[in-house]
Amino acid sequence: MSSVMRVATAADVALMLDWAAAEGWNPGLGDAAAFRAADPQGFFVAEVEGAPVAAISVVNHSDDIAFLGLYLCRPDHRGQGIGYALWQHALAHAGGRTVGLDGVAAQQANYAKSGFALAGSTTRYSGALDAVADPDVRPLREGDSAALAALDEAANGYARPAFLSAWLAPDQTRWSVVLEAEGAICGVATARLCREGIKIGPVIAPDAEAALRLARAALAAAPDGAEATPEVMIDLPEASADLAAQLQTLGFAPTFATARMYRGPAPQAGTTLQAIATMELG
Repeated sequence: MSSVMRVATAADVALMLDWAAAEGWNPGLGDAAAFRAADPQGFFVAEVEGAPVAAISVVNHSDDIAFLGLYLCRPDHRGQGIGYALWQHALAHAGGRTVGLDGVAAQQANYAKSGFALAGSTTRYSGALDAVADPDVRPLREGDSAALAALDEAANGYARPAFLSAWLAPDQTRWSVVLEAEGAICGVATARLCREGIKIGPVIAPDAEAALRLARAALAAAPDGAEATPEVMIDLPEASADLAAQLQTLGFAPTFATARMYRGPAPQAGTTLQAIATMELG
């Protein structure tokens, strides 16, 4: 059965996240608009008889780095080559950039066939966390953009201005707080309402203790009605062993894990990256 591949519309991206939710990825309530703003040309669908049946995103964050996610195919159209054809089509959007992904372990061998090499893992920790206001943590302000862009680039090893601008723009489902020390911003955390619970990410902080302070303060800054959400999820890169240990002491448990892989030279993340923003866009 032949398919037609095209750039996804805003409605398509919302549908992609519905598919992701059905497969247990638990996207944020406001993710669709923020994701698409990062690279409107980086989301793709394959259509059969005018209806989307497969999807993928390859978001170009910078001249050097892209991130692949939302690789999904309707169950009734799997095994027909549609998804893989869309995969190849979408990867062309990245050009010569390094491409990263957080993929399920079961697909790791398939990703390796396309030139992706294992670089680590990402683990989701879920649990209950007290909301605690902190005198050194405040809501993000309009004038913080340059400092936060520098923090984010140092933490991730690459710049992602379009994504960061959209992600940090507050709405009723997503909000951010910053940590200050000696009059300068040294950390940031974003919390967002999801289909289930609240996810906190990214968390950029000097150490695990500061990361927990930011996470608690982010919960304390939640809009009305969000404070009582029982489940909190934080996606940790493999290097965040200290934060993982502290979360487990608080009763958090690992509930989901992915393989972090790159095609091309992997960026060098800094020690301040305590938790990633999303498994879909990095």
